[in-house]
Amino acid sequence: TITAPNQTGPSNTYIYPSVDAAGDLYVAFTAFPLNRNRTPATVYVSRSTDEGRSFAPFTAATPPIGVLPSCCLPNTTFRDGITENFTASPSYPGHLYLTYEDWDGSQFDVKFTQSTDGGQTWTAPVTVNDNVDVAGVATDQFQPSVAAGPDGAVAVAFYDRRASCPSDQSVLPADAGRANFCIDVSLQAYADHGAGAAPVGPNVRLTDTAWDPQQPAQHVDGLSQLPCADAHCPEGFIGDYFGLAISGGNVYALYVSTHYPSTIDADEGGPVYYQQQVLATVSRAKLGI
Repeated sequence: TITAPNQTGPSNTYIYPSVDAAGDLYVAFTAFPLNRNRTPATVYVSRSTDEGRSFAPFTAATPPIGVLPSCCLPNTTFRDGITENFTASPSYPGHLYLTYEDWDGSQFDVKFTQSTDGGQTWTAPVTVNDNVDVAGVATDQFQPSVAAGPDGAVAVAFYDRRASCPSDQSVLPADAGRANFCIDVSLQAYADHGAGAAPVGPNVRLTDTAWDPQQPAQHVDGLSQLPCADAHCPEGFIGDYFGLAISGGNVYALYVSTHYPSTIDADEGGPVYYQQQVLATVSRAKLGI
C-alpha cells in the first residue's frame, strides 16, 4: 500500500507510474470523495527514490477539478472517461507533466501543469485547447493524454468537439451539422529545454474527419451494436485509454474513431461503423519539437 484514505481520501483511481531521467519512480492518481459525481477531484503525485519500496507524502498537483455531475457529456449519451494523464521526463530529472480535463459547469477544457522539482511544487494550470467558442455554443475538450520523449519533447493530445459534425456515410443523418457533438483529436506540442515545457505553435488537428460518438447505431441479427457502459445499455461508452508516445522522430497517438466502415453487414443495410483503433503519426520536425 502506497497511500491511505487519511492521506488522499477514500477513492483513488486512474493510477499512472512513470520514471524520470534520474531513474526515480513517480505515481500519479486522481482522488475522488465518496460522492464521486458531485464533489471536485484532486490529482496527487509522489516520488520513490528506492525502487518503489517507500514513497514520499503525496502532494496535490492540481486545485480541485470540476467533475461532470452526471454520466454523460452534453448532447450525447456516452459517459465520461479518465480524468487525468501523467508522465515524467526522460531528459531532465524531476521534470513532470500532468494534464487533466476540467468541467466548469457547462463544458470541459483540458488543463496542463508541470513540476521541475520532482513534484514538490506545481505551476498554475493553463488551458491547452485554443478554441474560441461562439457565444452560447460551448464545446468540450476532454480525456487528454500526455507524453514526453527524447531531447525535451512533450505533447498533449485530447478529444475535441470544437468542429461541427461532417456529412458523410459514417455520421448518422440526424447528427450531420450538429455542434459540440462529433469528435476530433487535437494535439499541442511543447518543448522543454531545461526550464520547463513551453508550448510550440497552436493546437494541431490529428483526425482527417470528426467521428460520431453515437455510432454504431446499427443492429446485427436484431442486437444493438452500440458499446455500452453496462449490460442494460442506457449510456454509450468510448474507449477510456488514449495512447500517446514520442520517439526521436515522431509523435504517435492511438485513439478510437467510428469513421471507418467495418466488414460486418448491418440489419439496416451497409456496414456497421464500430469504434476502431486509429494510429496517427506526426513528424516532430513538422511540430517544431
